[in-house]
Amino acid sequence: MGKQTERCYSYYQRLGRAFSVLGLLCLIVANAAAGDLERRQAKRIHDRLAGVPPSEAVLDAMESAIASGDAIGAAMMAMDNSAFYNVTLKNFATPWTNEDQTVFAPLNDYTATVIGMIRDDVPFNTLLSADLVYMGAPSLPIPPYSMTDNAHYAALEDQGIDLKANLVPVAQSAVTTLPAAATAGVITTRAGAEAFFIAGTNRAMFRFTLKNHLCYDLENLKDITRAPDRIRQDVSRSPGGDSRIFLNKCVGCHSGMDPMAQAFAYYNYDETAGSIEYTADVVQPKYTINADTFKYGFVTPDDSWDNYWRSGQNALLGWDTALPGSGNGAKSLGVELEHSEAFARCQVKKVFRTVCLREPGNSADRSEVANITADFKTSNYSMKTAFAETAVYCKGD
Repeated sequence: MGKQTERCYSYYQRLGRAFSVLGLLCLIVANAAAGDLERRQAKRIHDRLAGVPPSEAVLDAMESAIASGDAIGAAMMAMDNSAFYNVTLKNFATPWTNEDQTVFAPLNDYTATVIGMIRDDVPFNTLLSADLVYMGAPSLPIPPYSMTDNAHYAALEDQGIDLKANLVPVAQSAVTTLPAAATAGVITTRAGAEAFFIAGTNRAMFRFTLKNHLCYDLENLKDITRAPDRIRQDVSRSPGGDSRIFLNKCVGCHSGMDPMAQAFAYYNYDETAGSIEYTADVVQPKYTINADTFKYGFVTPDDSWDNYWRSGQNALLGWDTALPGSGNGAKSLGVELEHSEAFARCQVKKVFRTVCLREPGNSADRSEVANITADFKTSNYSMKTAFAETAVYCKGD
């Protein structure tokens, strides 16, 4: 073998050994990265759900759960952190409690009730109908619950009290003047009344309930094919002297909204007293204001309601065929709304935005939202299930 050949052979031997070492290093790095994957995913799940870093012990337990194929269990561990309730859920629900839909609003009975229901896995399809409110434990050194102010909840927040440990469920009818039949979950909380039953015509409560809990505003649901027979007197039939505006625009919202908003005919927010007001069997004066705008319009006689949207394009909201589609009062209307497919889908979409920090943006996202919605319903409307499954989907790799 010539010297030149020997040098070439030696060179390629060294090169081969270098590639072997490089390959081994790459394998080590790849294995290390694979080993770190579950830990990264655990941290992301915890960060997204609790908004704070996990302790090493919790991170170890979550990593182990993910490695063993129980990512849902890992997400449930993250939801054991008090920050999930005091921060994540507080920010999740607060925009539903005010017309500005801002997160920068104080803790109140509406938000506390949402937090408590999620903590206790109360079926979330009772949110708009239950005789239920959550408040701080009686042993806490804070002002007692009051129908006329928010001091109780302001103190809970100002003192940084752990909501996971200190919220307790109470029947609304036990701490307010509302009879049990007139309670309707968060609709009849003090904060809900202050935001949406104040002044006006109570149409705001209907509109914002749709926005917050079915994820549709009235503009999305306009249907001019519905009968206008229940539209109230305060709606002009010829705005600006042009009846076409009424027939082609106003009818689209009012023909569906007015028959359902009639469920709130006995409710008001009394600004002087600072509390919700319920006048059983007596229609609130706000339902007959501006009667001369169109005196032949509908005059509200009671709190009976009908869902005209069970037919036409808005049948796609997925109304429960086991329900009659009509009734009396806020409670039965709440049942109608919370048993719709739109309600279930809306909760999951809101969870997706909160946990994944974006809207469902592609076919994979939309398919996952549909899957989580189905699981949400079969899990007896468990919001914890929706949060856990969403966090696992967005855990990254």
